[in-house]
Amino acid sequence: MTEANDPAPAAQQPDAVPPPPATEEAHQPDVVNPPPPTDAAVPVPTYSGQPTTMPIGKVRSTGTCILLTIVTLGFYTWYWYYKTHDEMKQHSGTGIGGPIALILAIFVGIVMPFLNPHEVGGLYERRGQARPVSAVTGLWFLLLGWFFFVGAIVWFVKTNNALNEYWRSVGAQG
Repeated sequence: MTEANDPAPAAQQPDAVPPPPATEEAHQPDVVNPPPPTDAAVPVPTYSGQPTTMPIGKVRSTGTCILLTIVTLGFYTWYWYYKTHDEMKQHSGTGIGGPIALILAIFVGIVMPFLNPHEVGGLYERRGQARPVSAVTGLWFLLLGWFFFVGAIVWFVKTNNALNEYWRSVGAQG
């Protein structure tokens, strides 16, 4: 009588579905893995919380700028002040911008050797880095600018190189 109460093995039962073969995957829970994030789909926040889609300024060769200043009898400096201040304002949202820089350069030119490195240093400071140049850098221009332009050249090399390094650090080519 005990044989009648025992169920038949699974192979002998007509409607039975055989169990799946035992593998390691059968014992793991079903986990849906999300696709890996891509850099293009997710904007990367910057120090101010804004996405990194801000315009990047142009890297300008220091030697070429000095040559253009000599060839144009100094008029290139007005263009340089305008463009660099305009690019810094568009990039960071702060500063005097190109038109005001041009007006100051034409009418009160003595302030520009102090103002320009101050704003360049501000770009670094807003990222939490030390300022490579500051308004004090303008003393090179003021104190030694009259001596065969040595101070003016030192000032320009320091300021333009700091600005170029900043633009390269945010992705500019050159």
